[in-house]
Amino acid sequence: MTTGSTSTDQLVSLAEAPMRQARNSAAFWTATGRCRGHEVIRRRGFVAVDGDERAGARILIQEPDLDPGELAELSELVRRAAGPVNVEDPFSSTDLSHLGMRSWQMPIMLRLPGPVGAPALDVIRVRQPEDLQAAERVVIEGFELDGFEPHRPGELFPTALIEQPGVDVFVASHEGVVAGACVSVVADGVGSHYWVATSSAFRSRGVGRAVMLGALAHLADLPATLTASKLGRPLYESLGYTVATPSTWWASV
Repeated sequence: MTTGSTSTDQLVSLAEAPMRQARNSAAFWTATGRCRGHEVIRRRGFVAVDGDERAGARILIQEPDLDPGELAELSELVRRAAGPVNVEDPFSSTDLSHLGMRSWQMPIMLRLPGPVGAPALDVIRVRQPEDLQAAERVVIEGFELDGFEPHRPGELFPTALIEQPGVDVFVASHEGVVAGACVSVVADGVGSHYWVATSSAFRSRGVGRAVMLGALAHLADLPATLTASKLGRPLYESLGYTVATPSTWWASV
């Protein structure tokens, strides 16, 4: 993807960012779930990927106004999940406190199309299984995904994931060693990023910035969203992202 002029249909407002993030996140987790062989459940108000005892269940709220039937079904999915449950609510409008889940908020951020600088480290789009496994290890460590330990190659990032339309995995290397990783997803003309992680041995060396720049280079002509952690927000702001709204996340205790 190359940079160029921006057409009016590529402009996304801050008010639209929650819906765009909701749709993109659903596209990513649907692709991941199918590659893992997990059940994908689609409703008007949410998309759920019902996984095993290690992957757990991921629920992506798609509308701000779940009806009683949808809320009841979502609640039952949480209660019967085989493993940990994570629910993303970009609209911060669905109360799941009755399920005894903990909640917190992270900002949804939006970047409009624009030039992207060159990364200071080597960044590649993953094409080989060994690079995908290296990305997987970095993400498991960086996000402290203890449920995926001991490491089973291909469990978090199945090989088929990089063959899914719109899904790309990137790795950044420091002196020949994979030090950072992220996933980029394009859906409905909007890009987004997931699992932006740096290995603990390479933190504070510009790895996160490098892997983001490498991934953004392929999205320069598109609006891009993401959900930022407290630590990641300053980096994303420096890359041109603006806070749109808080997103509420729920997780099983």
